[in-house]
Amino acid sequence: MEKFYEKVIQAVHRTRKFIVNPELYHSVDMKGEADFVTAADYAVSSFLEEELHKLAPSVGFMSEEEKPHELPPTRWILDPVDGTTNLVYGYRMSSVSLALLEEGKIRFGVVYNPYTRETFYAIRGKGAFSGGTRLQVNDRLPHDGLVEFGAGSTRKGEADEVFELGKDIFKNVLDLRRICSSALSLSFIGAGRLNGYFEKTLKPWDYAAASLIIEEAGGMLCDWYGKPVQFDVPGGIIAGSPKMFEFLKARILK
Repeated sequence: MEKFYEKVIQAVHRTRKFIVNPELYHSVDMKGEADFVTAADYAVSSFLEEELHKLAPSVGFMSEEEKPHELPPTRWILDPVDGTTNLVYGYRMSSVSLALLEEGKIRFGVVYNPYTRETFYAIRGKGAFSGGTRLQVNDRLPHDGLVEFGAGSTRKGEADEVFELGKDIFKNVLDLRRICSSALSLSFIGAGRLNGYFEKTLKPWDYAAASLIIEEAGGMLCDWYGKPVQFDVPGGIIAGSPKMFEFLKARILK
């Protein structure tokens, strides 16, 4: 791995102190209905913005907890805490997700679980890894596969549509899961622990890093309409190992 990316991953690892600090994750505000933000989110975002600027001063910075502004085409895309509700409730399934976007493509992505200290990362063209082990999707047939789906706690108006779709898919796969950290769920596909994922509405920071992890591990993904995923506007995700991806796409796009 390039030394530059090693330093980036080391900076991401140093965010753990913020996420496991109860004074920070118990300091909670509401951005909207069922939409939490904690002092830990802000602390991780500020810390990484500063550290990444030291490493690459010319690269822009886009974070969930930052006000929208004009950004250069080469930029970091950060979700400081993906799974903030999990963090607030002590569910211990949250992650820090960081990607480098260049010329419209993700060049590098890292997803870090501060509770297990497990790190997933990928460099375009060089593979996806965790703990020094190269990742590879597990291409099970749909009826033997596990699928994660996002329902969107802030979008309960979509519940009927999403859960009807979930019911249809559940009948044709082994089982469904709800981890509620999309970055972790997508990374688990790359690691072969899950076989598919779908969610109608996400933000770029939810999937930017993990999208590369999936691709470099042999998986596939598209947006909710079967088109390539975008990293400057919100969009849905259909992802999986090849067999599960084709199954999910056929079910969702029918």
